[in-house]
Amino acid sequence: MRAVVSRVLRARVTVEGETVGQVGPGLLVLVGVTASDSSAEAAWLAGKVAGLRVFDDGQGRMNLALADVGGAVLVVSQFTLYGDTRAGRRPSYLDAARPEQAEPLVEEVVKGLAGTGLPVASGRFRAHMQIESVADGPVTILLDSAVARR
Repeated sequence: MRAVVSRVLRARVTVEGETVGQVGPGLLVLVGVTASDSSAEAAWLAGKVAGLRVFDDGQGRMNLALADVGGAVLVVSQFTLYGDTRAGRRPSYLDAARPEQAEPLVEEVVKGLAGTGLPVASGRFRAHMQIESVADGPVTILLDSAVARR
């Protein structure tokens, strides 16, 4: 699994003009799933996001996690994180998991985060979504379970 994690002041996702998920201060997490991913990667990602120390402490150092600052998480599925642009100009998405595999794994990430007690919102799987966010910092982290296994 891959995730792009951005620290935000607020973020929301809309589908056809309807807000389907939003958070105040916290993290916007764009999640991509590949065919070799399983529940183990979903659990790893949820734990990693919940524990990321990317919020400032009293000395201005990034030393606090979401729970420490009362933050929330907005999780949005994004298969394009597995777009391969090594050949040509149009990305290939052969490495992205099929929707029937990806959707339950993204849902496991959402449930794993919620299981830590964090407020969690999400987008709508397979929908054309508009995502608005106000970056804080900016702080943006790339997480990749394949790299973590090395």
